[in-house]
Amino acid sequence: MASKHRLYLVDGSGYIFRAYHALPPLTRKSDGMPIGAVSGFCNMLSSLRDKAEHDEAVSHMAVIFDAGRETFRSEIYPEYKANRSETPEDLIPQFAPIREATRAFGLPSIEKDGFEADDIIATYARIAHEAGMEVCVVSSDKDLMQLVRDGVGMMDPMKDRNIGPAEVMEKFGVAPDKVIDVQALAGDSTDNVPGVPGIGIKTAAELINIYGDLESLLARAGEIKQPKRRETLLNNADKARISYQLVKLKDDVPLELGLDDLKLSPVEWPKLSAFLNEMEFRTLTSRIENKLRSRGTDMSGGAPGVTARPESMYSAPVASAHKATTPIAPVIAFAGEGGPEQPAVSRDRYEMVQDLGALQRWIARGFEAGVIAFDTETTNLSPTMAEIVGFSLAVAPGEACYVPLGHRKAGGGLDFGGDGELKQIPLQQALDALKPLLADPGVLKVGQNIKYDMAVLNKYGVSVAAYDDTMLMSYTLDAGKHGHGMDELSQRHLSHTPISYDEVTGTGKARLPFAEVALDKARDYAAEDADVTLRLWHVLKPRLLAEKQVTLYETIERPLPDVVCAMECAGIKVDPAELNRLSADFAQRMETFEKKAHELAEDSFNIGSPKQLGEILFDKMKLPGGKKGKTGAYSTGAEVLEELAAEGHELPRVVLDWRQLQKLKSTYSDALVASINPRTGRVHTSFALSATNTGRFASSDPNLQNIPVRTEEGRKIRKAFVADKGHKIISADYSQIELRILAHIADIGTLKDAFRDGIDIHALTASQVFNTPVEGMDPMVRRAAKAINFGIIYGMSAFGLAAQLGIPQREAQSYIEAYFQRYPGIRAYMDSTKKQVKEQGFVTTLYGRRVHFPNINSKNPAERAFLERAAINAPIQGSAADIIKRAMAKLPAAIAAQNLSARMLLQVHDELVFEAKETEVDALIAVAKDVMQAAAQLDVPLVVEAGVGDNWEAAH
Repeated sequence: MASKHRLYLVDGSGYIFRAYHALPPLTRKSDGMPIGAVSGFCNMLSSLRDKAEHDEAVSHMAVIFDAGRETFRSEIYPEYKANRSETPEDLIPQFAPIREATRAFGLPSIEKDGFEADDIIATYARIAHEAGMEVCVVSSDKDLMQLVRDGVGMMDPMKDRNIGPAEVMEKFGVAPDKVIDVQALAGDSTDNVPGVPGIGIKTAAELINIYGDLESLLARAGEIKQPKRRETLLNNADKARISYQLVKLKDDVPLELGLDDLKLSPVEWPKLSAFLNEMEFRTLTSRIENKLRSRGTDMSGGAPGVTARPESMYSAPVASAHKATTPIAPVIAFAGEGGPEQPAVSRDRYEMVQDLGALQRWIARGFEAGVIAFDTETTNLSPTMAEIVGFSLAVAPGEACYVPLGHRKAGGGLDFGGDGELKQIPLQQALDALKPLLADPGVLKVGQNIKYDMAVLNKYGVSVAAYDDTMLMSYTLDAGKHGHGMDELSQRHLSHTPISYDEVTGTGKARLPFAEVALDKARDYAAEDADVTLRLWHVLKPRLLAEKQVTLYETIERPLPDVVCAMECAGIKVDPAELNRLSADFAQRMETFEKKAHELAEDSFNIGSPKQLGEILFDKMKLPGGKKGKTGAYSTGAEVLEELAAEGHELPRVVLDWRQLQKLKSTYSDALVASINPRTGRVHTSFALSATNTGRFASSDPNLQNIPVRTEEGRKIRKAFVADKGHKIISADYSQIELRILAHIADIGTLKDAFRDGIDIHALTASQVFNTPVEGMDPMVRRAAKAINFGIIYGMSAFGLAAQLGIPQREAQSYIEAYFQRYPGIRAYMDSTKKQVKEQGFVTTLYGRRVHFPNINSKNPAERAFLERAAINAPIQGSAADIIKRAMAKLPAAIAAQNLSARMLLQVHDELVFEAKETEVDALIAVAKDVMQAAAQLDVPLVVEAGVGDNWEAAH
């Protein structure tokens, strides 16, 4: 057999993993079957076939799969791969059609019980190599690198790079024939290969390079000078040998198909077409069919005239039809660990698109690219109030355009069209052309805070399917390290400072609306936004995989823009008459408090002025604790006033009461009326998805997450949030979720048993800490226990507890000490968390979210203590945030499955607020409880309490 013949051995199981995570979940419209992984797999296989058929040497090709988890390695080491997570439920039904897809593309689908795909690949590689063939293993799996030798190489399809001995040396520090020895020493946490504790890849490579191989090293371990390393090797020799058996690939698997059965044969179009149509992959079907027809291929059967290596079966796009797209492969193909090498940002190739023909060419390029960046320019920061001024597209680094749609001339305006008018495509015409591209699940849309763009487009009836969000990628990877705005990410990752908004619009009174900005400036600013966003995607996407954050991003963060966009667009109705009444009531009571303050001070002063208040408290009244800041004024913040009030001084308490009413009036009762959207008659808050370090949402314009719920005045505000006629407001709230998570994480048996048995957790704590019987318990004792239970999560000090309970600080300290004595596991959790964050700089939630604390080892004791408290709380609060996000991602589909018209309106930390028809209330509550309570599997049950009412407060 001629040496120029080459065999492609495709790691099918690796392809499945990549395909599953490449795009958001997709379902077949006809029956709801999940097909996202099948779609990605088909596009990747199509792209690979095309690559193989352009390589004159390739004559054979096969796709190899894992048959199941149980293999001969499980008999050697039962714990092998035991720590791998369960296969996602929506992936399992896609395994069979993926095998069918392989055969439809004319390729053998090979697997064998008791062996891994890697073993089958190793066997075929040996046989083909011995037969004089070249072998290319199509995979990025490091375990397959042991096969590399002269005539046997690897190709990483995701990064489109070849892997030879030099690349293996770079990865492992040894030649390919020593990879097994290094892996045996270092182990593999992913596959639960034990290795030798404390020895990583670098140390393992150093040892193997010195001693030659594993057995020689183990035999001479006593010669090693470092005592700890010597002892570790001597004590764990058996683990190393077992690990060697686990990582060494078998190359003698009995095979049913010989090399001749792997010859690359023509695709039978009727067979492939039938499969693609069954899966409802219209875009891929159309693209392949158009290409075959363009070459005059007979489509009725067997694809006569198509050789084993045609000019190209799949890659060339048909520019006249948007359905003629390229595979999804570009969506997941990267040139390097940090993304492809990208040219420096230049605005030279940015294009202004001012006619429909030019726009259609860019849309065709978008389909061809398979991944585009998209951004809107609007008239308002609030998406429900904003009108589109234009949009930008980027199809490759440096290749971007701007499409002006709503620009107008400024006061003395310039003529951009040559005929006295601005030349622009009519808005609806442009959006009609754009719709298919944004809605096509086969083209990935990349945005920076894409939720905003989705909400803006929602008003125009335009939906966005299949998207990535660079802001959320950065948030997933680097929460706590820095901000996640585009300008900061561009400077950090691209070393490029984008054009600022002020540069194009001006500042102050001279600022122009974006609609009046000169088109050349608007083009450069808007097109650069899309260009930079696409470049950031190329940098951040590979990091998700490399840093093992894919699952967190894919299952928790990426679904949220779609869900939250729907919430924001729905809004919530408020009663302006009730708000106006509250404003009048607050104003009257504020006046009473102000008069009382003047009486206590025996002087008239501006109660809203911190400077005047400080002078009254500390200069005139001579109260203790007065401290001046850099401006020379006394500090009169809430903490200062609370401390003074706790010491029995009445004026600070009156001022605090006045401030509370003033905040409620200005922030809510007045502001909410002004926030009502005249088009919808509802208030549309904006949820910030990356504003907190722990994963929690923040809310603004208006802020609906910080309405005080423990005060009567705060509850009055909630009464103003009302249901539409014939509807009800439903509140579904996780009960004590953070305490439940604490019991789970810290493994507190007493608390876990109490939660399982439905016991009053605060009464239990009171009985445990204060030795008080539950029966006939003093409510104040239970209140103290409740304050400790919740306060301990946030690192509450004795001072804070004393202030909350109104008791001496010494007594509060004794309560806390008694609490830790009764629950030592909580103290152990806190200590271990502090140790962990100081060593690695971050803590993790139950779902792997990393919350970073880069200044945790600060030399400032106050800052360090604050960060330690935050680090203790972060895994708890962050896990709670992850859990409710998981529920939110599943609720829309669950509600739709019950044919309910109910809508999710708000998320307030551990609470979800819905609006439903009166006839749907019971069904909605059942769905919400089922989904929310199943969102996490803890050692304790999750409990959701639901309430119903005509307004938000009544639903509690």
